[in-house]
Amino acid sequence: MPFGNDKSSGSDGQLSDSDSSRLSESMSDSPRDSFTSDSSSKHASPVSSPPKAVTFDEVMATTRNMSNLMLAHEIVTNENFHLDTIDPPKNSLEGKVKQIVHKAFWDCLESELNENPPQYEHAIKLFDEIKAILLSFLTPGTNRLRTQICEVLDVDLIRQQAEHNAVDIPKLGSYIINIMSKLCAPVRDEDIKKLKASGDVVQMLRDVFHVLDLMKMDMVNYTITNIRPQLQRQLVEYERVKFQEILEKTPDALNQTTEWIKESLKDALEKTSQQTASGANGVSVNHLSPTLVLNSGYLKLLQEEYHSAIPETLITDDSRIQELKLKLLQVKLTACICLITQNAMGPYCTNGLTDTIKEITKVLLQGMNSKTFNLKETLDALSIKVCTEMNKSLTGRELSPLSTEAQSFLVGQICSITEKDHPICNLIEKRINEYLNIFLCLPYPYKRVPKIPGGLTSVGQELEFIAVHYANIVNLNKQVYGPFYAGIFRKLLFSDAPEAKPETVS
Repeated sequence: MPFGNDKSSGSDGQLSDSDSSRLSESMSDSPRDSFTSDSSSKHASPVSSPPKAVTFDEVMATTRNMSNLMLAHEIVTNENFHLDTIDPPKNSLEGKVKQIVHKAFWDCLESELNENPPQYEHAIKLFDEIKAILLSFLTPGTNRLRTQICEVLDVDLIRQQAEHNAVDIPKLGSYIINIMSKLCAPVRDEDIKKLKASGDVVQMLRDVFHVLDLMKMDMVNYTITNIRPQLQRQLVEYERVKFQEILEKTPDALNQTTEWIKESLKDALEKTSQQTASGANGVSVNHLSPTLVLNSGYLKLLQEEYHSAIPETLITDDSRIQELKLKLLQVKLTACICLITQNAMGPYCTNGLTDTIKEITKVLLQGMNSKTFNLKETLDALSIKVCTEMNKSLTGRELSPLSTEAQSFLVGQICSITEKDHPICNLIEKRINEYLNIFLCLPYPYKRVPKIPGGLTSVGQELEFIAVHYANIVNLNKQVYGPFYAGIFRKLLFSDAPEAKPETVS
């Protein structure tokens, strides 16, 4: 979602390399002027290197840049993003190896402590590791506590005590647990209490490390929460610079994006040609709006039949786009079922019946992303359930139920909504695309949202949710990658035009 500290991306208009490095449209300027303007800033002129041999180090550097880019993007765009400890399944090979190694280590520690005299070499290493972990939790201003921890858990002192068999492990353990109770998050209070109740020394140390691992993850997530506002302010520039670094090391990093824009441009030319009936002269590129071409490409990503690779510039949002794509398909099918029901019932249809059909449809369409989901069988079951609910509504008001012929026709309409030429389905899909397209053209922040088209009121809230979230993805994507899109448009539309002198993104 675009943030308050970021300027909103443009709505309807031409693509230009402006100082803000994002797409904007001016109806008074031609697209050619927008692409060949010399007013672009240094940050708005991404360049790619000529093809060259790529070394292993460059591949690894590109991988690191991509990982950092995706991590920063996820932290900012996903408010619920956090890290969790991952334990392998106990029955897996990794789980069994981990269990065997850990058991061997703790058994060795217990064996050393039970010797006469006890051996403390492994225990000393553990205390040294615990000290390092505790010190990592401290903020720069806690010098007194830092000094105290270093004094109590001084490895050299503990080693001297071990030589004289004077190490008091329970006392050291109690001190460690006490420090942990001061540094841990409130959610770990119960875990700390369990540590204090532990009597076995080896088990106590084992549990201490388990809780310390949890505390380390708490600290990581706390840090993520703290840096999120700063990342929000710098995300656009950071992502653009990182992607430029990737592009310099991997010159073909925009291949999929170029194909995606090329397809959208081709579709726009065909559509404009049909609308203007320009004949043999074709359609001039000066009548094309790059922003509208891009919006068409964004909408294509949500289409059920789109199976091409995701553009490189949208990889960071791939999971969110796929999730919205599934939700949109569910909304489309739900709207079709509700509209078919309303048409069949005519003036006898009530809001209550429509809501009931909607809820039934939503329940039956859950799990559409599962490989075992069978849409045909679901629609068959749904059509029967719809007929049952309609008859129930009619007879409840002392009206005649649907005839056998009407029910057969209704079942046929519902079961065939996945067919290409289904009139109601095509109408719903057209209106959904028009609504989403209008939403993508709105400037952010939204002063008002478009009115829900007729036939979609039953799914208005769900459709608006999808539109808002997708528009947020699109607007941020335009802000980050607008200069890269501008370069691709210049190459596709004006390859005969003189190229501007390339400048490197700093």
